[in-house]
Amino acid sequence: MLYQIKNGMVEFGASTVLRRINIEINDGEKIAIVGRNGCGKTTLLRLIAGELQLSKNEYEDSFAAKGGKVEIGYLKQNAFTDLAITLDDELKKSFESLLRKQARINELLNQMNDGDESKINEFTRLSEEFEKDGGYYYEKEYNAILTAFGFSLDDKKRPLSEFSGGQLTKIAFVKLLLTKPDILLLDEPTNHLDISTVEWLEGYLKEYKKAVVIVSHDRMFLDKIAEEVYEIEHGISRKYVGNYSSFIKQKDDNYERELKAYKAQQEEIKRLTELVEKFKNTPTKVAMTRSKLKQIEHMDKLEEPLRFDTGTFKASFKPNRDTGKEILNVSRLKIGYDKVLCEVNFKQYKRQRVAIIGTNGTGKSTFVKTIVGAIPKISGDFDFGHQVDVGYFDQQMIRYDSEKTVLDEFWDEFPSLTQTEARGALGAFMFTKDDVFKTVNMLSGGEKVRLALCKILQRKPNFLILDEPTNHMDMIGKATLEKMLGSFEGSILFVSHDRYFVKSLADSLLVFDGESVEYFPYGYDEYIEKKEQTVEKATQAVTPKPEVVKEGKTSYMLSKERTRLERKLAKTKEKIQELEALLEKKRAELDLPENSSDYVKLCELGTEIENDELSILSLMEECEELEKQLNI
Repeated sequence: MLYQIKNGMVEFGASTVLRRINIEINDGEKIAIVGRNGCGKTTLLRLIAGELQLSKNEYEDSFAAKGGKVEIGYLKQNAFTDLAITLDDELKKSFESLLRKQARINELLNQMNDGDESKINEFTRLSEEFEKDGGYYYEKEYNAILTAFGFSLDDKKRPLSEFSGGQLTKIAFVKLLLTKPDILLLDEPTNHLDISTVEWLEGYLKEYKKAVVIVSHDRMFLDKIAEEVYEIEHGISRKYVGNYSSFIKQKDDNYERELKAYKAQQEEIKRLTELVEKFKNTPTKVAMTRSKLKQIEHMDKLEEPLRFDTGTFKASFKPNRDTGKEILNVSRLKIGYDKVLCEVNFKQYKRQRVAIIGTNGTGKSTFVKTIVGAIPKISGDFDFGHQVDVGYFDQQMIRYDSEKTVLDEFWDEFPSLTQTEARGALGAFMFTKDDVFKTVNMLSGGEKVRLALCKILQRKPNFLILDEPTNHMDMIGKATLEKMLGSFEGSILFVSHDRYFVKSLADSLLVFDGESVEYFPYGYDEYIEKKEQTVEKATQAVTPKPEVVKEGKTSYMLSKERTRLERKLAKTKEKIQELEALLEKKRAELDLPENSSDYVKLCELGTEIENDELSILSLMEECEELEKQLNI
């Protein structure tokens, strides 16, 4: 056991955020923490990280305990104290212990000629520790993680002060991964990462040997990594074994089972109570009625299970008018700011749902801003079809501030509505009662998203252009938006890094890869399948088959025993040659450009190389023994 909380409670002033939390973290476990926005997920991570303390509560056995010298890593904002040092110097702080060992090993290597046994023993011990800690391939791991997060190797020389706030957050993430704590705490790790980086991170975390605790609204990410799910609902935690999809099924099944048991007990209590009421004044039935009352009294009363917190917006709308067949025609459109980012060519037709995906910085949002007129095009053309009415959601809307109330903000855009109509429209997006009198500045990111969508959909457009609409939404909100857009009778063009959302909604893809923009007339699953097939074919084409050293002829010896030993020696040497050839190939693979950002592949190759080296060493010792027997 690395860490445990039993009956934990956390209060902020008069507000109880966590009421009764029970969680246990063991070595190597991959744990997801889920729940609605505001339920206390981040509070729980801060509690585990040691930033918060448990509040006193009614439970005598309430505690939080850490097992021994457990190192806990938690991604923090503004994690750098000196922005003048280079990226390389900052990240190499993660390897300080390893670098000290390496320096001491080199020092001992130069001193072992004097035959000092204590130095030899120290050298052996440190060498084994250095190898176990990945000392022979830590630099490749460092480069792989750095490039996976979108940095170049040349960036190592740049001071931290030259990087943006978003890049510094990524650098802090890279440093945390390189530190390899016993418990890795990740709060929304996929936010602002593109799909390729998220896929890389999935592979890394699945291979991570230590414990990982994740708070995330990325359902596919949790499905691929989580082995246990702790849900926080109404301030109470509950554990489920399995990934996110398994948790959803178990949650539904548990609720139905508990509700059935509760109703059955209530029916039994009602039956016994009616029996007592019927015969309580009958002298011959006094003993029976007392028995029934005791039966009710001694029952282990079940509480009615709490219904899921499924509150969400319930908007549905039809466009004001229909469109022609062609929605958008983009021809040789060059986009960018100071320079051309890319050229786009594609057509979108009626009722299509096109997802725009790709790595960060390749022009996805720039393209969307260009076609809605927010920024000018560099060259080329784009045209909307007949009677196309655009509803545009900009991801920057969550940064919008205003001292107006929610009701006034909405009413100013739709002054012809009555108060009842305005409040009805807002109510569909969960702005009810006094919520409409909050100022816009007081709203959370998720609430601002809902307000923006409410205003967009009130105009009843027939073509929705959405830039990261699911950011800041919890899972129920995302599922609701999927359902709403899935039944939308118009056309949709949307940017998203949420693969589950893309998979559920898109029937075609526009992929930005930094060099070109390519249109695929099918959904995400088929795109991934074809992409994997292409990578597999390319790998087969560039990976040479290892050469096999042919077995040499052995000399005929009069002694059968000598002949047997010589044959065995020849075969052993042959095995060594084969392994050395394979080893050379694997070492070469480490340097292949396509493997430079594939941490999982690098780890596999590193392990294989170590095993091959040990096998060669063992075979060489066997050769020496055989040669002794042959007196060679």
